[in-house]
Amino acid sequence: MARRWTPRRFVTLRRIRVAVCVGVVLLASIIFFAITARKTVALTVNGETKNVATYSASVPRFLESQGVKTKSHDFIDSTNEKAGLTNHDVVTVRSAYQTTINIEGQDVPFWTYATSADQLLGFFKANDQNAAKVSVDVGNVYNQLTGGFVINKAGPVTVIADGKTSIAPNGKLTAASILDSKNITIGKDDRVSVSEENGQTILRVQRVTHGEETRDVALPFSTRTVVDSSLQPGQTEIRQAGQNGNKQQLYDVTYVDGQAESSTLKSETVTQVALDQVVAVGPAAPAAPAPSTGNDNGTGTDKDNGSNNNDSSKDNNSNNNSTPSTPAPSTPSQQPSQPSQPSTPSAPAQQPQQPSKPSQPAPAPSPAPAPAPAPSTPSHGGLWHASGTVAQTYACAMVMQHSGWGWGQGDCQPLINMWNKESGWRWNAQYYNNGRNDPYNNAYGIPQSYPGSKMATFGSDWLDNSATQIDWGLSYIHSRYGSPTGAWNHWQQTGNY
Repeated sequence: MARRWTPRRFVTLRRIRVAVCVGVVLLASIIFFAITARKTVALTVNGETKNVATYSASVPRFLESQGVKTKSHDFIDSTNEKAGLTNHDVVTVRSAYQTTINIEGQDVPFWTYATSADQLLGFFKANDQNAAKVSVDVGNVYNQLTGGFVINKAGPVTVIADGKTSIAPNGKLTAASILDSKNITIGKDDRVSVSEENGQTILRVQRVTHGEETRDVALPFSTRTVVDSSLQPGQTEIRQAGQNGNKQQLYDVTYVDGQAESSTLKSETVTQVALDQVVAVGPAAPAAPAPSTGNDNGTGTDKDNGSNNNDSSKDNNSNNNSTPSTPAPSTPSQQPSQPSQPSTPSAPAQQPQQPSKPSQPAPAPSPAPAPAPAPSTPSHGGLWHASGTVAQTYACAMVMQHSGWGWGQGDCQPLINMWNKESGWRWNAQYYNNGRNDPYNNAYGIPQSYPGSKMATFGSDWLDNSATQIDWGLSYIHSRYGSPTGAWNHWQQTGNY
Protein backbone atom coordinates (compact mmCIF):
# COMPACT_ATOMS: atom_id res chain seq x y z
CA MET A 1 0.00 0.00 0.00
CA ALA A 2 1.37 3.41 -0.98
CA ARG A 3 2.36 5.89 1.80
CA ARG A 4 0.07 8.76 2.12
CA TRP A 5 1.47 12.25 1.73
CA THR A 6 0.64 14.26 4.83
CA PRO A 7 1.27 17.93 5.74
CA ARG A 8 3.41 16.83 8.68
CA ARG A 9 5.75 14.83 6.48
CA PHE A 10 5.99 17.77 4.07
CA VAL A 11 7.06 20.15 6.85
CA THR A 12 9.69 17.72 8.09
CA LEU A 13 11.26 17.31 4.69
CA ARG A 14 11.29 21.06 4.16
CA ARG A 15 13.14 21.57 7.44
CA ILE A 16 15.69 18.99 6.43
CA ARG A 17 16.29 20.72 3.12
CA VAL A 18 16.72 24.11 4.87
CA ALA A 19 19.20 22.64 7.38
CA VAL A 20 21.24 21.09 4.58
CA CYS A 21 21.35 24.38 2.71
CA VAL A 22 22.49 26.26 5.83
CA GLY A 23 25.19 23.67 6.44
CA VAL A 24 26.43 23.92 2.87
CA VAL A 25 26.59 27.74 3.07
CA LEU A 26 28.38 27.63 6.44
CA LEU A 27 30.88 25.09 5.18
CA ALA A 28 31.51 27.16 2.06
CA SER A 29 32.06 30.26 4.21
CA ILE A 30 34.54 28.45 6.42
CA ILE A 31 36.43 27.16 3.40
CA PHE A 32 36.40 30.61 1.82
CA PHE A 33 37.62 32.26 5.06
CA ALA A 34 40.34 29.65 5.47
CA ILE A 35 41.53 30.25 1.93
CA THR A 36 41.44 34.06 2.13
CA ALA A 37 42.53 34.52 5.82
CA ARG A 38 45.52 32.26 5.56
CA LYS A 39 48.54 34.28 4.58
CA THR A 40 52.27 33.83 4.27
CA VAL A 41 54.39 36.38 6.09
CA ALA A 42 58.15 36.86 6.12
CA LEU A 43 59.29 37.34 9.73
CA THR A 44 62.76 38.81 10.39
CA VAL A 45 63.95 38.85 14.00
CA ASN A 46 67.40 40.32 14.64
CA GLY A 47 68.59 39.48 11.13
CA GLU A 48 67.17 35.94 10.96
CA THR A 49 64.32 35.51 8.42
CA LYS A 50 61.73 32.77 8.05
CA ASN A 51 58.43 32.41 6.16
CA VAL A 52 55.42 31.77 8.36
CA ALA A 53 51.83 30.78 7.50
CA THR A 54 49.36 32.51 9.78
CA TYR A 55 45.73 33.49 10.19
CA SER A 56 46.52 36.54 12.40
CA ALA A 57 44.99 39.79 11.24
CA SER A 58 47.38 42.17 13.06
CA VAL A 59 51.10 42.39 13.69
CA PRO A 60 50.84 42.18 17.52
CA ARG A 61 48.69 39.03 17.28
CA PHE A 62 51.08 37.55 14.73
CA LEU A 63 54.15 38.18 16.93
CA GLU A 64 52.33 36.76 19.94
CA SER A 65 51.41 33.62 18.00
CA GLN A 66 55.08 33.19 17.04
CA GLY A 67 56.27 33.62 20.62
CA VAL A 68 58.17 36.82 19.85
CA LYS A 69 58.23 38.96 22.99
CA THR A 70 58.81 42.67 22.42
CA LYS A 71 59.68 45.63 24.66
CA SER A 72 58.66 49.27 24.38
CA HIS A 73 61.99 50.30 22.75
CA ASP A 74 62.11 47.46 20.19
CA PHE A 75 61.90 48.29 16.49
CA ILE A 76 58.79 46.73 14.92
CA ASP A 77 57.84 47.40 11.32
CA SER A 78 55.68 45.83 8.62
CA THR A 79 55.16 46.62 4.95
CA ASN A 80 51.44 47.35 5.44
CA GLU A 81 51.40 48.55 9.01
CA LYS A 82 48.23 50.68 8.83
CA ALA A 83 46.25 48.04 6.86
CA GLY A 84 46.94 45.28 9.36
CA LEU A 85 48.60 42.05 8.30
CA THR A 86 48.15 40.96 4.69
CA ASN A 87 49.49 38.20 2.52
CA HIS A 88 53.19 38.38 1.61
CA ASP A 89 53.89 41.08 4.22
CA VAL A 90 57.35 41.45 5.72
CA VAL A 91 57.48 41.96 9.51
CA THR A 92 60.80 43.13 10.95
CA VAL A 93 61.73 43.05 14.64
CA ARG A 94 64.97 44.34 16.09
CA SER A 95 65.42 43.80 19.81
CA ALA A 96 66.68 46.90 21.57
CA TYR A 97 69.37 46.72 24.22
CA GLN A 98 70.60 49.40 26.57
CA THR A 99 74.09 50.82 26.42
CA THR A 100 75.56 54.00 27.88
CA ILE A 101 76.29 57.09 25.81
CA ASN A 102 78.38 59.91 27.21
CA ILE A 103 77.13 63.28 25.91
CA GLU A 104 79.24 66.26 26.97
CA GLY A 105 80.35 64.46 30.11
CA GLN A 106 76.87 63.19 31.05
CA ASP A 107 76.29 59.42 31.06
CA VAL A 108 72.98 58.58 29.41
CA PRO A 109 71.41 55.11 29.14
CA PHE A 110 70.57 54.70 25.45
CA TRP A 111 68.26 52.08 23.97
CA THR A 112 69.49 50.99 20.57
CA TYR A 113 69.53 48.10 18.11
CA ALA A 114 72.71 49.18 16.33
CA THR A 115 75.00 46.34 15.26
CA SER A 116 78.28 48.26 15.47
CA ALA A 117 79.82 51.01 17.53
CA ASP A 118 80.53 53.20 14.52
CA GLN A 119 76.89 52.91 13.46
CA LEU A 120 75.78 53.96 16.92
CA LEU A 121 78.16 56.92 16.97
CA GLY A 122 76.94 57.83 13.48
CA PHE A 123 73.45 58.42 14.85
CA PHE A 124 74.88 61.27 16.92
CA LYS A 125 77.39 62.64 14.42
CA ALA A 126 74.78 63.14 11.71
CA ASN A 127 73.02 65.89 13.67
CA ASP A 128 75.71 67.01 16.08
CA GLN A 129 75.40 70.73 15.40
CA ASN A 130 77.02 71.65 18.71
CA ALA A 131 80.04 69.36 18.32
CA ALA A 132 79.21 67.50 21.52
CA LYS A 133 81.75 64.86 22.47
CA VAL A 134 80.00 61.52 22.35
CA SER A 135 81.34 58.09 23.30
CA VAL A 136 79.66 54.73 23.79
CA ASP A 137 80.34 52.40 26.70
CA VAL A 138 80.52 48.88 25.26
CA GLY A 139 81.47 47.18 28.49
CA ASN A 140 77.91 45.95 28.97
CA VAL A 141 77.23 45.26 25.28
CA TYR A 142 79.93 43.42 23.40
CA ASN A 143 79.12 39.98 24.80
CA GLN A 144 75.31 40.33 24.63
CA LEU A 145 74.43 40.31 20.95
CA THR A 146 74.25 37.24 18.74
CA GLY A 147 77.01 37.58 16.18
CA GLY A 148 78.81 40.21 18.26
CA PHE A 149 78.80 43.97 18.47
CA VAL A 150 81.49 45.00 15.99
CA ILE A 151 83.51 48.17 16.48
CA ASN A 152 84.19 49.59 13.04
CA LYS A 153 82.95 48.08 9.78
CA ALA A 154 84.91 50.56 7.69
CA GLY A 155 88.49 50.15 8.86
CA PRO A 156 91.09 49.79 11.63
CA VAL A 157 90.65 50.62 15.30
CA THR A 158 93.09 52.43 17.60
CA VAL A 159 93.35 50.66 20.96
CA ILE A 160 94.40 52.62 24.06
CA ALA A 161 94.96 50.66 27.28
CA ASP A 162 97.41 50.74 30.19
CA GLY A 163 99.14 53.82 28.80
CA LYS A 164 99.90 52.14 25.47
CA THR A 165 98.47 52.78 21.99
CA SER A 166 98.25 50.18 19.25
CA ILE A 167 96.36 49.57 16.00
CA ALA A 168 93.91 46.71 15.35
CA PRO A 169 93.74 46.41 11.54
CA ASN A 170 90.43 44.52 11.46
CA GLY A 171 87.71 46.70 12.95
CA LYS A 172 84.98 44.24 11.91
CA LEU A 173 85.46 42.33 15.13
CA THR A 174 83.85 42.53 18.52
CA ALA A 175 85.53 44.50 21.27
CA ALA A 176 86.29 41.25 23.07
CA SER A 177 88.07 39.82 20.02
CA ILE A 178 90.11 42.96 19.42
CA LEU A 179 91.18 43.15 23.07
CA ASP A 180 92.04 39.44 23.12
CA SER A 181 94.25 39.94 20.06
CA LYS A 182 96.16 42.58 22.06
CA ASN A 183 96.40 40.34 25.16
CA ILE A 184 94.36 42.87 27.13
CA THR A 185 92.31 41.34 29.94
CA ILE A 186 89.29 43.24 31.21
CA GLY A 187 88.58 43.34 34.93
CA LYS A 188 85.13 43.25 36.45
CA ASP A 189 84.94 47.01 36.97
CA ASP A 190 87.06 48.18 34.02
CA ARG A 191 85.45 50.43 31.44
CA VAL A 192 85.51 49.89 27.68
CA SER A 193 84.35 52.73 25.45
CA VAL A 194 84.39 53.68 21.78
CA SER A 195 84.63 57.22 20.44
CA GLU A 196 85.47 59.06 17.24
CA GLU A 197 88.45 61.41 17.57
CA ASN A 198 90.05 63.19 14.63
CA GLY A 199 88.53 60.72 12.18
CA GLN A 200 89.83 57.69 14.09
CA THR A 201 87.80 55.07 15.92
CA ILE A 202 89.23 54.79 19.43
CA LEU A 203 88.68 51.70 21.55
CA ARG A 204 89.70 52.80 25.07
CA VAL A 205 90.14 50.69 28.19
CA GLN A 206 90.10 52.45 31.56
CA ARG A 207 91.27 50.53 34.59
CA VAL A 208 89.00 50.95 37.60
CA THR A 209 90.31 50.15 41.08
CA HIS A 210 89.05 50.81 44.57
CA GLY A 211 90.82 51.77 47.76
CA GLU A 212 90.53 53.56 51.09
CA GLU A 213 91.85 56.97 52.11
CA THR A 214 92.11 58.50 55.58
CA ARG A 215 91.72 62.25 55.79
CA ASP A 216 92.30 64.49 58.83
CA VAL A 217 89.79 67.27 59.42
CA ALA A 218 90.41 70.05 61.98
CA LEU A 219 87.78 70.74 64.65
CA PRO A 220 88.06 74.49 65.49
CA PHE A 221 87.98 75.48 69.17
CA SER A 222 85.32 77.72 70.73
CA THR A 223 85.86 80.81 72.95
CA ARG A 224 84.33 81.33 76.42
CA THR A 225 84.32 84.65 78.35
CA VAL A 226 84.35 84.99 82.18
CA VAL A 227 84.19 88.12 84.41
CA ASP A 228 87.15 88.66 86.77
CA SER A 229 86.84 91.42 89.41
CA SER A 230 90.59 91.59 89.83
CA LEU A 231 90.89 93.12 86.38
CA GLN A 232 90.23 96.71 85.52
CA PRO A 233 87.02 97.56 83.68
CA GLY A 234 87.46 96.81 79.98
CA GLN A 235 90.68 94.85 80.56
CA THR A 236 90.90 91.35 78.97
CA GLU A 237 93.26 88.48 79.58
CA ILE A 238 93.55 85.03 77.96
CA ARG A 239 93.46 82.48 80.77
CA GLN A 240 93.48 79.39 78.58
CA ALA A 241 94.69 79.20 75.00
CA GLY A 242 92.38 77.39 72.59
CA GLN A 243 93.49 74.33 70.74
CA ASN A 244 91.91 72.77 67.64
CA GLY A 245 90.75 69.19 67.76
CA ASN A 246 90.96 66.60 65.01
CA LYS A 247 88.82 63.89 63.46
CA GLN A 248 89.75 61.20 60.97
CA GLN A 249 87.46 60.38 58.05
CA LEU A 250 87.68 57.10 56.18
CA TYR A 251 86.66 57.21 52.50
CA ASP A 252 86.06 54.52 49.90
CA VAL A 253 87.72 55.90 46.76
CA THR A 254 87.27 54.88 43.13
CA TYR A 255 90.34 55.32 40.91
CA VAL A 256 90.20 55.46 37.11
CA ASP A 257 93.61 54.88 35.54
CA GLY A 258 95.19 55.72 38.87
CA GLN A 259 93.36 59.03 39.34
CA ALA A 260 90.77 59.45 42.08
CA GLU A 261 87.36 59.91 40.45
CA SER A 262 84.90 59.72 43.34
CA SER A 263 84.86 59.06 47.05
CA THR A 264 82.25 57.99 49.59
CA LEU A 265 82.49 58.68 53.33
CA LYS A 266 82.60 55.37 55.16
CA SER A 267 83.21 56.40 58.80
CA GLU A 268 84.68 59.17 60.94
CA THR A 269 86.31 59.18 64.39
CA VAL A 270 87.24 62.08 66.70
CA THR A 271 90.87 61.58 67.65
CA GLN A 272 91.38 64.82 69.63
CA VAL A 273 88.73 66.94 71.31
CA ALA A 274 88.98 70.71 70.77
CA LEU A 275 90.07 72.77 73.85
CA ASP A 276 88.08 75.94 74.46
CA GLN A 277 89.83 79.30 74.71
CA VAL A 278 88.97 81.12 77.98
CA VAL A 279 89.09 84.95 78.05
CA ALA A 280 88.75 86.88 81.34
CA VAL A 281 87.33 90.43 81.28
CA GLY A 282 87.13 93.12 83.96
CA PRO A 283 83.82 94.28 85.42
CA ALA A 284 81.91 97.06 83.77
CA ALA A 285 82.67 100.63 84.90
CA PRO A 286 80.05 102.07 87.36
CA ALA A 287 77.64 104.52 85.79
CA ALA A 288 78.30 108.23 86.51
CA PRO A 289 75.65 109.99 88.74
CA ALA A 290 73.18 112.19 86.94
CA PRO A 291 74.07 115.95 87.21
CA SER A 292 71.84 117.98 89.52
CA THR A 293 69.63 120.64 87.86
CA GLY A 294 68.18 122.21 91.03
CA ASN A 295 68.77 125.89 92.23
CA ASP A 296 70.02 126.97 95.64
CA ASN A 297 67.42 129.76 96.16
CA GLY A 298 64.26 129.27 98.11
CA THR A 299 62.10 128.74 95.11
CA GLY A 300 64.36 125.92 93.91
CA THR A 301 63.18 123.53 96.63
CA ASP A 302 59.76 123.18 95.11
CA LYS A 303 61.26 122.78 91.65
CA ASP A 304 63.64 120.10 92.85
CA ASN A 305 60.84 118.22 94.52
CA GLY A 306 58.75 118.42 91.40
CA SER A 307 61.66 117.37 89.30
CA ASN A 308 62.38 114.41 91.56
CA ASN A 309 58.79 113.36 91.51
CA ASN A 310 58.68 113.50 87.74
CA ASP A 311 61.96 111.60 87.49
CA SER A 312 60.66 108.94 89.84
CA SER A 313 57.52 108.63 87.79
CA LYS A 314 59.51 108.32 84.57
CA ASP A 315 61.86 105.81 86.14
CA ASN A 316 58.97 103.75 87.41
CA ASN A 317 57.29 103.86 84.01
CA SER A 318 60.54 102.92 82.39
CA ASN A 319 61.00 99.99 84.75
CA ASN A 320 57.44 98.84 84.18
CA ASN A 321 57.77 98.93 80.38
CA SER A 322 61.23 97.38 80.11
CA THR A 323 61.74 93.66 79.70
CA PRO A 324 62.86 92.03 82.96
CA SER A 325 66.52 91.05 82.87
CA THR A 326 67.96 87.97 84.49
CA PRO A 327 69.88 88.92 87.62
CA ALA A 328 73.59 88.37 87.33
CA PRO A 329 75.37 86.06 89.74
CA SER A 330 77.10 87.79 92.61
CA THR A 331 80.78 88.56 92.16
CA PRO A 332 83.29 90.02 94.64
CA SER A 333 83.49 93.22 92.64
CA GLN A 334 79.79 94.01 93.17
CA GLN A 335 78.68 96.04 96.20
CA PRO A 336 75.45 95.15 97.98
CA SER A 337 72.57 97.42 97.09
CA GLN A 338 71.99 100.23 99.60
CA PRO A 339 68.48 100.93 100.81
CA SER A 340 66.96 104.23 99.76
CA GLN A 341 67.16 107.09 102.31
CA PRO A 342 63.90 108.96 102.45
CA SER A 343 65.62 112.03 103.91
CA THR A 344 67.89 112.32 100.88
CA PRO A 345 65.96 113.62 97.89
CA SER A 346 68.44 112.32 95.33
CA ALA A 347 68.36 108.73 96.57
CA PRO A 348 65.26 107.58 94.70
CA ALA A 349 66.70 108.90 91.45
CA GLN A 350 69.96 107.06 91.98
CA GLN A 351 68.44 103.68 92.72
CA PRO A 352 67.24 102.85 89.18
CA GLN A 353 70.68 103.78 87.84
CA GLN A 354 72.39 101.16 89.97
CA PRO A 355 73.35 98.35 87.56
CA SER A 356 72.01 94.93 88.38
CA LYS A 357 74.52 93.19 86.08
CA PRO A 358 77.92 94.42 84.96
CA SER A 359 78.09 94.92 81.21
CA GLN A 360 80.42 92.46 79.53
CA PRO A 361 82.05 92.67 76.15
CA ALA A 362 80.41 90.41 73.61
CA PRO A 363 82.28 87.10 73.36
CA ALA A 364 84.30 86.59 70.21
CA PRO A 365 82.32 84.51 67.74
CA SER A 366 83.46 80.94 67.45
CA PRO A 367 84.98 80.18 64.08
CA ALA A 368 82.78 77.93 61.99
CA PRO A 369 84.16 74.42 61.62
CA ALA A 370 85.65 73.64 58.26
CA PRO A 371 83.08 71.74 56.19
CA ALA A 372 83.90 68.14 55.57
CA PRO A 373 84.33 67.27 51.91
CA ALA A 374 81.02 66.03 50.56
CA PRO A 375 81.17 62.45 49.36
CA SER A 376 80.83 62.13 45.63
CA THR A 377 77.66 60.39 44.45
CA PRO A 378 77.04 59.15 40.93
CA SER A 379 74.62 61.16 38.86
CA HIS A 380 71.22 59.68 38.19
CA GLY A 381 71.04 57.59 35.06
CA GLY A 382 69.28 58.97 32.03
CA LEU A 383 68.82 62.50 30.76
CA TRP A 384 68.02 63.67 34.27
CA HIS A 385 66.96 67.35 34.07
CA ALA A 386 68.89 67.63 30.81
CA SER A 387 69.61 70.90 29.06
CA GLY A 388 67.88 71.61 25.77
CA THR A 389 71.11 71.11 23.82
CA VAL A 390 71.78 67.65 25.25
CA ALA A 391 68.13 66.66 24.84
CA GLN A 392 68.18 67.67 21.16
CA THR A 393 71.39 65.70 20.57
CA TYR A 394 69.73 62.62 22.06
CA ALA A 395 66.48 63.11 20.15
CA CYS A 396 68.18 63.54 16.77
CA ALA A 397 70.19 60.38 17.36
CA MET A 398 66.96 58.50 18.03
CA VAL A 399 65.48 59.91 14.81
CA MET A 400 68.48 58.67 12.82
CA GLN A 401 68.25 55.29 14.50
CA HIS A 402 64.68 54.84 13.22
CA SER A 403 65.76 54.73 9.58
CA GLY A 404 63.68 51.57 9.30
CA TRP A 405 60.61 53.77 9.63
CA GLY A 406 61.83 55.84 6.72
CA TRP A 407 63.12 58.56 9.02
CA GLY A 408 66.34 60.41 8.25
CA GLN A 409 68.37 63.50 8.92
CA GLY A 410 65.70 65.67 7.30
CA ASP A 411 63.30 64.81 10.13
CA CYS A 412 65.52 66.24 12.86
CA GLN A 413 64.95 69.96 12.23
CA PRO A 414 61.14 69.64 11.99
CA LEU A 415 61.22 67.82 15.34
CA ILE A 416 63.34 70.58 16.90
CA ASN A 417 61.01 73.25 15.51
CA MET A 418 57.87 71.53 16.80
CA TRP A 419 59.10 70.84 20.33
CA ASN A 420 60.58 74.35 20.50
CA LYS A 421 57.00 75.56 20.06
CA GLU A 422 55.52 73.00 22.42
CA SER A 423 57.91 73.12 25.38
CA GLY A 424 61.14 74.91 24.49
CA TRP A 425 62.75 71.48 25.10
CA ARG A 426 62.21 71.87 28.85
CA TRP A 427 61.76 68.58 30.70
CA ASN A 428 59.38 70.19 33.24
CA ALA A 429 57.28 72.29 30.84
CA GLN A 430 53.64 72.13 31.93
CA TYR A 431 50.40 73.46 30.51
CA TYR A 432 48.00 74.24 33.34
CA ASN A 433 44.83 73.49 31.43
CA ASN A 434 42.95 72.64 34.62
CA GLY A 435 44.43 75.44 36.71
CA ARG A 436 46.36 73.08 38.98
CA ASN A 437 50.00 72.08 39.23
CA ASP A 438 49.36 68.45 38.41
CA PRO A 439 51.67 66.90 35.78
CA TYR A 440 49.73 63.63 35.99
CA ASN A 441 46.68 65.32 34.46
CA ASN A 442 48.22 68.30 32.60
CA ALA A 443 50.17 68.39 29.36
CA TYR A 444 53.75 67.81 30.51
CA GLY A 445 57.35 67.41 29.39
CA ILE A 446 59.27 67.97 26.19
CA PRO A 447 56.63 66.36 23.91
CA GLN A 448 53.75 67.84 25.98
CA SER A 449 52.08 64.50 26.55
CA TYR A 450 48.45 64.98 27.58
CA PRO A 451 48.11 63.84 30.22
CA GLY A 452 51.71 63.47 31.33
CA SER A 453 51.04 60.08 32.92
CA LYS A 454 50.81 58.54 29.42
CA MET A 455 54.62 58.55 29.29
CA ALA A 456 54.76 56.04 32.16
CA THR A 457 54.52 53.29 29.51
CA PHE A 458 58.14 54.10 28.63
CA GLY A 459 59.44 54.49 32.20
CA SER A 460 58.35 55.38 35.71
CA ASP A 461 60.89 58.26 35.70
CA TRP A 462 58.96 60.26 33.07
CA LEU A 463 58.61 63.26 35.41
CA ASP A 464 62.36 64.03 35.32
CA ASN A 465 64.01 61.95 32.59
CA SER A 466 64.16 63.70 29.23
CA ALA A 467 65.12 60.43 27.50
CA THR A 468 61.92 58.73 28.62
CA GLN A 469 59.88 61.71 27.44
CA ILE A 470 61.62 61.79 24.03
CA ASP A 471 61.27 58.04 23.49
CA TRP A 472 57.54 58.23 24.20
CA GLY A 473 57.12 61.31 21.99
CA LEU A 474 58.81 59.69 18.98
CA SER A 475 56.69 56.55 19.36
CA TYR A 476 53.55 58.70 19.48
CA ILE A 477 54.62 60.65 16.37
CA HIS A 478 55.28 57.43 14.44
CA SER A 479 51.90 55.92 15.30
CA ARG A 480 49.92 59.12 14.66
CA TYR A 481 51.72 60.99 11.86
CA GLY A 482 54.31 58.60 10.49
CA SER A 483 57.29 60.91 10.91
CA PRO A 484 58.42 64.14 12.64
CA THR A 485 58.07 65.93 9.31
CA GLY A 486 54.45 64.82 9.04
CA ALA A 487 53.75 65.89 12.62
CA TRP A 488 55.36 69.31 12.03
CA ASN A 489 53.28 69.85 8.87
CA HIS A 490 50.15 69.09 10.87
CA TRP A 491 51.29 71.41 13.68
CA GLN A 492 51.80 74.30 11.26
CA GLN A 493 48.20 73.91 10.06
CA THR A 494 46.48 73.38 13.42
CA GLY A 495 48.87 74.60 16.13
CA ASN A 496 48.98 71.18 17.78
CA TYR A 497 49.85 67.58 17.01
